[in-house]
Amino acid sequence: MRTKNAKAITPAERAHLEAVKLLPCSICDAPPPSDAHHINQGQHFTTVALCKDCHQGSFNGWHGQKRMWLIKKMDELSGLNVTLRRLREAK
Repeated sequence: MRTKNAKAITPAERAHLEAVKLLPCSICDAPPPSDAHHINQGQHFTTVALCKDCHQGSFNGWHGQKRMWLIKKMDELSGLNVTLRRLREAK
């Protein structure tokens, strides 16, 4: 959800977000569609492909207790690395 004062998403940013959502989860490899988790809000090219549980799950998710992230020994940058590698391989 965008705030009232947020800049409009460019066509290139929109295409990138849609491509990220077509990837499997970068943490647990759950099949797509995925959420595009923004590392920094408003920076649409630094998004990580996450399933609902690894994104917003109260136990496993980034916005919860981060248990899956701890098990996999990953942080947002390592998830971004997986996402970017998969985007590159998809081309």
